[in-house]
Amino acid sequence: MTLKATIYKATINISNLDNHYYDELNLTIAQHPSESDKRMMVRLVAYILNVQDRLEFTKGLSEEGEPEIWVKSYTDDIELWIDLGRPDENRLRKASHKSQKVVVYNYDEHASAIWWKNNQAKLKNYNNLSVYSISDEQVVGIESIIERTMQLQATIEDGQLWLSNDETSQLIEPEQFQ
Repeated sequence: MTLKATIYKATINISNLDNHYYDELNLTIAQHPSESDKRMMVRLVAYILNVQDRLEFTKGLSEEGEPEIWVKSYTDDIELWIDLGRPDENRLRKASHKSQKVVVYNYDEHASAIWWKNNQAKLKNYNNLSVYSISDEQVVGIESIIERTMQLQATIEDGQLWLSNDETSQLIEPEQFQ
C-alpha cells in the first residue's frame, strides 16, 4: 500500500520590509511520506523568505528534476530555483544553467558544514547560486509550531525572519555561505 502525503494548511500574514511585500498567504503544504517535519518547516521558511508573485511549491521529493520551490515566467522559463539540504554539485550545475537564480537552504549544521567544505571550491563558480544555512536551534524552534492548520505571522527585516503563532515566536537568521 502506497503512503499518501500529509496535508497541512497555513495562513500566513507576511510583512517583508526588505522587499516591501505585504500579503496574506493561504498555502497548502503536502508533506511527502519520507519528509521529516524539520524538512517541511525549512521548506516553508524558504518559501516565506523568497515570497513573490508566481512562487510555488513543486512536486519536490516526488520529482527528481524539479526543485522544492520555484518561480517560472509566463513563458515557462525558470526564474528562481530553490533546493533544500545538501544537493550534489551536478544538480546545482544543471540548476544554475536552467534558472536565472538558484538558492539552497541547508538545515543540519554539522552535515552542512562538511558539505560546504567539500563543495565550496566548485560552487564558487556559479555566480547565480546563493547558499544559506539555518542553525539547528532555529530549526527546532520552527518545528515546535507545526499544526495541521497553522495561523502564522511572518515579518522579514534585514534578512531576519520572525515567525510566530499565538503561542510562540521564532527568529530565523539564515547564515549565508555564498
